[in-house]
Amino acid sequence: MASRAMTTPTRDAAHWDAVEEAAELLQEHRYQDALSNLRDVIQKDAGNPYAYFFVGQAMWELDQVEPARDAYRAAVHLSPNYLGARVSLSHALRRLGDTQGALGQAQEARRRFPDDPDALYALGMAHAARGQRFLARKHLQGFLDTNPEVEAKQEVQQVLQMLGIGNEGDPLDVDDD
Repeated sequence: MASRAMTTPTRDAAHWDAVEEAAELLQEHRYQDALSNLRDVIQKDAGNPYAYFFVGQAMWELDQVEPARDAYRAAVHLSPNYLGARVSLSHALRRLGDTQGALGQAQEARRRFPDDPDALYALGMAHAARGQRFLARKHLQGFLDTNPEVEAKQEVQQVLQMLGIGNEGDPLDVDDD
């Protein structure tokens, strides 16, 4: 109940502090250790959206896409403006074959953060998965226009090349681990 008395910036900082160790464990590729740590964080404060997001990240890395989706969904539920969680939810839904859900999450990310490169990328990939190649190219080109890092730029250029092979309406399945 004390967390309700805290101001939003104070609560947000406390949530970040609570997941700092887990984030470090994830960077070290110690996913099971991170999950154990995050379980403890969630037991202490089930309202921490970052804990659910990082559970999603760990599950994604362990190729457990359905639990990752559920964790991202919980993070978005707790914090609707959590862009990273919403974009990750879009990717998880797309990977699970729910292209309509993926598109909806990507569109919501773009609505909330119109100039964000990750939102543009998620939107482009969701359109590609639905076979909406024109729209996919439009959003992925928009992503490239944000001058992303070299590796991301190369990946998107490859996707754009694949989009050029085939017809509008042909879905493109890209495994973007």
